[in-house]
Amino acid sequence: MNSIDKLSEIFARFPGIGPRQAKRFVYFLLSRNGDYVGELVRAVQSLKKEIVQCGECMRFFAKDGQVLKLCSICADDTRDSSMLMIVPRDIDFEAVEKSGSYKGFYFILGGVVPILEKEPEKRIRIKELDTRIKNAKDIKEIILAMNANIDGENTTEFIKQKYQGLPLIFSTLGRGLSTGAELEYADPETLKNAFLHRTK
Repeated sequence: MNSIDKLSEIFARFPGIGPRQAKRFVYFLLSRNGDYVGELVRAVQSLKKEIVQCGECMRFFAKDGQVLKLCSICADDTRDSSMLMIVPRDIDFEAVEKSGSYKGFYFILGGVVPILEKEPEKRIRIKELDTRIKNAKDIKEIILAMNANIDGENTTEFIKQKYQGLPLIFSTLGRGLSTGAELEYADPETLKNAFLHRTK
């Protein structure tokens, strides 16, 4: 396998990227000068050095040269500790936080549970979620902010059933998100309305 095919195969593993688009990326890189490619290589290499994962919410954040176990949100004692919003991915967290409508804490699930999945624990961070809920004594409400599609609904039901014995209120985002919509593409006003009109 030559370098073009090998790099195309790597790009094709990215979410939402098919073989043709992956190959376009490779030819784009070939058309750039050496400085551009070098900058890209350095940026990728710095990811593992400069980005760490929060020990509580599991989101990735820049450590800025410090040895930190918690991100700035989990370390913020002014946020509402009675609410925990569970989102599928980091990009969904960013969309909700950007809306400015939610002031509680988060947990990044790391994915969703497909409708026919027989081993959900391999798809999401269920062990880490167990620990997060167990260690948080103040949580009263868990907001399941999943995408408005079949896999999102299945993930919501899976989590509700798993923790149904706990004295917690489970809510989901309300009107504003149309069927099939993904959180990362929703505008701040839509997310704000969905949060304010969440259903319990």
